[in-house]
Amino acid sequence: MKKNKIITMLASASLAITLAGTYTAAVTQIQADTTTESSTSASQTENHKTLNSAYVVYGAGTSNSVRSQLNEIFDVDSSFKKMTATAADYNKYIAKGNSGTTDAAMISSVAIAPAEPGSGVKVNIKNYEGDDNITEVTAQQYAMVAQMAGVKDVTIVVTANRPVSGESALTGVYEALAADGVQLNTQNTSTANQMLNATQKAIDDNKTDKKYPGKLMASVGEVSKQISNQKQKNDGQELATKQDIQDMLDKALAKQGIEDQTSNSQKQEIVNALANFQNSPISADKSYTKNVNNTIQNVKNSTGDLMNKAKNWMNSKEGQQTTEQAKNWFERFIDWLKSLF
Repeated sequence: MKKNKIITMLASASLAITLAGTYTAAVTQIQADTTTESSTSASQTENHKTLNSAYVVYGAGTSNSVRSQLNEIFDVDSSFKKMTATAADYNKYIAKGNSGTTDAAMISSVAIAPAEPGSGVKVNIKNYEGDDNITEVTAQQYAMVAQMAGVKDVTIVVTANRPVSGESALTGVYEALAADGVQLNTQNTSTANQMLNATQKAIDDNKTDKKYPGKLMASVGEVSKQISNQKQKNDGQELATKQDIQDMLDKALAKQGIEDQTSNSQKQEIVNALANFQNSPISADKSYTKNVNNTIQNVKNSTGDLMNKAKNWMNSKEGQQTTEQAKNWFERFIDWLKSLF
């Protein structure tokens, strides 16, 4: 029998905690998936969940039989709203024009569910029938790039039915948020996704260091926070120069202990992407600094494909403060998280 509906669990858990008084009211265009075989909305206010519902968004290049298998992997039931991410969506949110991408190239699929306000963005990459088919983009990249685009306080699960690089997966996340009433600025989403290309070479060259993606993306997040702070402090009159951004990045990488693992050419690509971020509307958003800090904490110590682990949630402040009134509901939510391993 299917597990109880996740959204019913989340809504009921939130209600129970609220009643108990413990709940606080959260520079290169990237092409779509390539196979290895051949200003945030006003609705995103503080202390409110980003999402009201959970969604599963299939890549347009998946068949009905594949979608049935994806439903099993994502543990989807009738409470999930189902959508399809198309090439047109990719062009809107990432390419900002006609990229030449077709629906058949949209292979990656995602599930997205609301998380606790202040929890940041967490991403799990799931195997498809035992195979890890997201061959390039890491969970930590997805998390920070989504945050830089204006996403906050969600858990995202990504998979693909055949080997793909994974660049187009966040298209589905942005489409789900739009359907839920959160209209992300397309300049923010397009610029944020440039960071996937900018960080990919460095991550590829450090594949043997499992901690490197988390440390690199934490460094990127830290510099984006500093850029945002400086822009807001000076009302946009004194923006950081590329040399300023380079210095910020060098210090952030050194703090994480990976400066010597990141080449000058790799740093320059990241600096260019961060300079574009500075020119995006989200860098002037006062809530960005707080929100990105949550995701920095998520990525900096994470390794591998699973950022949102049930045992970690249970050890968190939110888990420890769960009241007896809400206990059963949260146990059911934890069961859903465990099903994602």
